[in-house]
Amino acid sequence: MPNRFDQLFEDADAAFNGQYKDELACLTGMSKAEIDAVTPGTSDLAIYSVLVKVVEDASKQNLSQAQLIDNIKELGEVAVKIAKKVPQFYGLL
Repeated sequence: MPNRFDQLFEDADAAFNGQYKDELACLTGMSKAEIDAVTPGTSDLAIYSVLVKVVEDASKQNLSQAQLIDNIKELGEVAVKIAKKVPQFYGLL
């Protein structure tokens, strides 16, 4: 019998096994200190959380790299600075 969390587990698996799994692993492995070092400020963790969600969604949906980069840029300068800490994104942003 499926439980209420089965869909959440499936979504997480899809994201972490999708096209951007390495990038997602790098992002989720960042510490608060690493994020603060890139862009000190009080709203950085909120932007970081949205950035992780954008990459998760792109990974689940197998978005093109160009679409993902456009989505990151739409989040703004802080998101771009954080994303540049991911080696695979650095040259693209």
